[in-house]
Amino acid sequence: MAQISLKNVYKAYYTNRKMSEARIVLNDISIDIEEGEFVSLIGPSGCGKTTILNLIAGFERPTKGEVTFNGKTVVKPSPERGVVFQEFSLFPWLSTIGNIILALECKNVPEKERRQIAEEALRTVSMSEFADTRPNTLSGGMKQRVAIARLLAMDSEVFLMDEPFSALDEQTRRKLDTDLVQLWKEKKKTVIFVTHSVDEAILVSSRIILFSDSPGEIIGEWDLRENTSGDIPIINKASLRREILSRLPRCSCERNR
Repeated sequence: MAQISLKNVYKAYYTNRKMSEARIVLNDISIDIEEGEFVSLIGPSGCGKTTILNLIAGFERPTKGEVTFNGKTVVKPSPERGVVFQEFSLFPWLSTIGNIILALECKNVPEKERRQIAEEALRTVSMSEFADTRPNTLSGGMKQRVAIARLLAMDSEVFLMDEPFSALDEQTRRKLDTDLVQLWKEKKKTVIFVTHSVDEAILVSSRIILFSDSPGEIIGEWDLRENTSGDIPIINKASLRREILSRLPRCSCERNR
C-alpha cells in the first residue's frame, strides 16, 4: 500500500458567490507515493503543484476524488505531514530553539523532553550554535534549516516542501539541496518537493512528475531511483533535462539553472 495516494483528484475554486462558476486547478490527478521516496513536482506556475501539497497536508479538501495517508482519508492537518513553506515561517519573537520547542509543545511532547529533542534536531542541520539566536538575525538558508529541524523534531513522516530554497542565492540553494538529499538518505523520510527548476529536481529526486499548464494534469514522469546519490552522469543529466523541457515547451521552469 502506498504511503500517500491521490485517486482521481479534481480541485476547483469557485469564482462567484453563487458557486456557479469554477476555475479548475487539478484535473483527474492520480499519484501513488511510497514511503521513503523523494518526489519532485515541476511544471508551470499555476498548474496546481502547491495545491497538491495543501491537499496532502490537509489544509484543503479535493473537490472530487480522494487523498489518503497510510490508507486513511486525509481530512485535516497532522504533525505526521510537515510543511516547509517558500516564505520563512518562524516566529520572530522566539529564539531558534524556542520555535522548535513550541512545535513540540503543540504536539504535547512532555516538557522535560522538549529541549533535548530540539537540540538534537538543530545538531542534525548544523545549527546548534544558533540555538538562542532570534530568526531576524539569521540568513534565509539558516531559517530554512531551522524549519527542517522543526519537522525532524516533530518526527514528521512526510516533508512537504513548497519551493523552500527558491528565494536563496544559487550557491546557498545548491548547498541546501545537497544537504537535504543527505538528510533524506539518513532519515528515510518521504519528501514531496515543489520546484520550478528542472536542474534542482534532477539533483534531489528519486522521481520527477511533470504537470501541464492549468488545469494541472500529469504529462510526464521519470523514475530516478538508481540516482539515490544525486549523481547522474553529465551526459545523462543533460539528456534528461532536454527531455523534460521538451515535454513542456512553454514551461515556466528555469532553463538557465
